[in-house]
Amino acid sequence: MVERESFSSKLGFILSCLGSAIGLGNIWMFPWRLGQYGGAAFLIPYFICVFTLGVTGLVGEFGFGRSRGSGSLKGIQEVFKEKRLKFGKAFSIIPTLAVSGILVFYAIVAGWVFRYFYAALKGSFNNVDIPEYFNSFAGTQASILWHFIALLFTVCIVIVGVTKGIERINKIIMPSLFIIFIILLIRSLTLPGAIEGVKYLLIPDWSYLLKPITWIMALGQAFFTVSLNGAGMVVYGSYLKKDVDIPASAMHVAVFDTISALLAAFIIMPAVFSFGLDPTAGPSLLFITMPFIFKAMPLGYIFSVLFFLSIIFAAISSAINMLEASSEAIMSEFNLTRIKAVLIIAITAFLIAIPMDLSMEKFGAWADFITIYLAPLGSIIASVAFFWIYGSNKARNDINIGSNKPLGAWFEPVGKYLFTAASIVVLILGVIYNGIG
Repeated sequence: MVERESFSSKLGFILSCLGSAIGLGNIWMFPWRLGQYGGAAFLIPYFICVFTLGVTGLVGEFGFGRSRGSGSLKGIQEVFKEKRLKFGKAFSIIPTLAVSGILVFYAIVAGWVFRYFYAALKGSFNNVDIPEYFNSFAGTQASILWHFIALLFTVCIVIVGVTKGIERINKIIMPSLFIIFIILLIRSLTLPGAIEGVKYLLIPDWSYLLKPITWIMALGQAFFTVSLNGAGMVVYGSYLKKDVDIPASAMHVAVFDTISALLAAFIIMPAVFSFGLDPTAGPSLLFITMPFIFKAMPLGYIFSVLFFLSIIFAAISSAINMLEASSEAIMSEFNLTRIKAVLIIAITAFLIAIPMDLSMEKFGAWADFITIYLAPLGSIIASVAFFWIYGSNKARNDINIGSNKPLGAWFEPVGKYLFTAASIVVLILGVIYNGIG
């Protein structure tokens, strides 16, 4: 039997998890939500949710993976088998389907980012109608090549392995992403009129704390920002050594993920206000608003290249986790080599996604189904398997291995009841509001 790979250091593990957590949602979703739902007031429910439910979810998924020494597919099956419960195989597939389903559409968006980086390098934003530029390839045949490039880039990293591929690349691109963010932050804050964007983000409208929608959106943002789906963080946890402090690692991931989201907000919104654009544009902030800003900004060429390079780092680091979680599942289930498993998943994901390359309607329908239904359901199943079926007491004991400050008995009801219930609420609210993440 081949010895299971592991992260070589705690830092490598944290940076890899941070790479998974820092994705496009931090960059296109968080900034406008922060401004739209009360400015600084939104941070109160967001911090509450991310540092209670988000951290608990991370602790649980890391702990489950390390406890079983496997990803969620095998781990859930083993837990059900040990308790002589039926339907373990059926339930175990759902988290893996969720993370694989996210990979299918996420690789398309990563392809768009590669296309924009290429356009930035060429200086194309100065010569095109930017809204038309996006529409000229998104949802068309032209999207397929860039989708393929993004997926190929991801495959080349994951196929090398955990230490030499995933850990090594995240040690490079995560620090680089923060350095680029800081450079862009300084440029954005020094634009004429940028202070209005700062006010938009920071001046609190406390009335929003009395509106349920603020808390609902904060919950959704907190849940999805740390990449909880019952599979992705479980598989990274399965590569953890016993001497790694899981609670501290989870807190570090949540802190730096939040910092990245705040940096993105203070890069984008001051620039948006400086040029008199719509701060509530949502996802189009990334592909329409920001290129328009770079087109008009002094030294916009340099900053557009840096910006879209940082977005590539965010997109690819998340896609790496999705591909690894999916590949590990079939490696463990069918005893395949890493190369075969990665290629099977990547080729399958690419072929399934081609109709979405050609139709934004199909893209949206697939993305909504996966993020609204399957991802929260995957998290619920992993949580129930670890905290309920395996047992909250045994789960806490496993989590505390290597911990400098072991979690007390108070954690058991938090994981078993509060987090599981919150995951169910995320699923229900997602259905009601057609997505909250």
